[in-house]
Amino acid sequence: MAAPLLLIAAGGTGGHMFPAQALAEAMVAKGWRVKLSTDARGARYAGGFPRAVTIEEVASATFARGGIAARALVPLRIAAGVAGAYLAVRRDRPAIVVGFGGYPSIPALAAAVLLKIPRLIHEQNGVLGKVNRAFASRVRLIACGTWPTDLPEGVEGSHTGNPVRAAVLERAGAPYIPPGDYPMSVLVIGGSQGARILSDIVPAALALLPGPLHANVRVAHQARPEDRDRVIAAYAGVGIRAEVEPFFEDVPRRLSEAQLVISRSGASSVADISVVGRPSILVPFAAAAGDHQTANARGLVAAEAAILIPESRLDAATLAGHVAAVLENPSAAVRMAHAALSYGIPDATDRLVQLVEALTEDAKEVP
Repeated sequence: MAAPLLLIAAGGTGGHMFPAQALAEAMVAKGWRVKLSTDARGARYAGGFPRAVTIEEVASATFARGGIAARALVPLRIAAGVAGAYLAVRRDRPAIVVGFGGYPSIPALAAAVLLKIPRLIHEQNGVLGKVNRAFASRVRLIACGTWPTDLPEGVEGSHTGNPVRAAVLERAGAPYIPPGDYPMSVLVIGGSQGARILSDIVPAALALLPGPLHANVRVAHQARPEDRDRVIAAYAGVGIRAEVEPFFEDVPRRLSEAQLVISRSGASSVADISVVGRPSILVPFAAAAGDHQTANARGLVAAEAAILIPESRLDAATLAGHVAAVLENPSAAVRMAHAALSYGIPDATDRLVQLVEALTEDAKEVP
């Protein structure tokens, strides 16, 4: 008997792809066949998926980028993607389709609706994305990474937490080395492609730290490719040792070694920080749809594991004050690390796997 097939539909950002990867890893380990349906942009984030996962690129587009002509073609590209996904799903029918959001998830989810295949959505953020909101009433259940999640009336949600990759789980609860009079690691991450405002503010903020802290700080800063050279120059100009790269392949290791994390509050970043258990300063992306990054940060802040600074209030002096408050108070930093760990849900992948298997079994019982 052929192994059951899971079709994962996910968009082209790390926020969608990392939890999708975690589910793929778990289901492959359980003997399932797994396919990933995404577009060319999403495929760039698929390098960490298990080799057993088949990657199927579909036509997709978003209204968020491009000029008038490009946006006018979006419905046609999405329709072409749906047609292609429909044919692919008919050829190799999955037992269930799980969507993780983003426009590239539309084709597979639409095909599942048309072919009446069991389907589930995982929403990473505290506010549903546009695509997940559009399909919310057409799936059996919404698995919620952040709780509470703003759900449409009549839609059922289950709090699973946000799955993290195996590399993050390997560092779960890694012992925290409190700050002290020795080299201390500050990790700066702004999502999968860095954040310009962090590149603008963090070097200037760290330059304002008192002498002993300034001398001991070591920075790993994820910056956009176009910002890299100026960020390197900014740190060098204020005498702070820093590694600056557009993307760190070893974020889990760097998280486990950090005394402090300065980050956007994307759902995957919040999940990684909490599962490893590290103090953080979170700066939500002000333009995020529905202000969902602020919603994502609330749990860690309420647990007293993180400090939230709205973009509108972020400046070098404010950030420097908060960094010093953490790094000059080892006992407070330890409490923040423990609070982050208590907020984390390291078994989020297992919870999602259970939902996938339960919905698949329920579908078998329907005559």
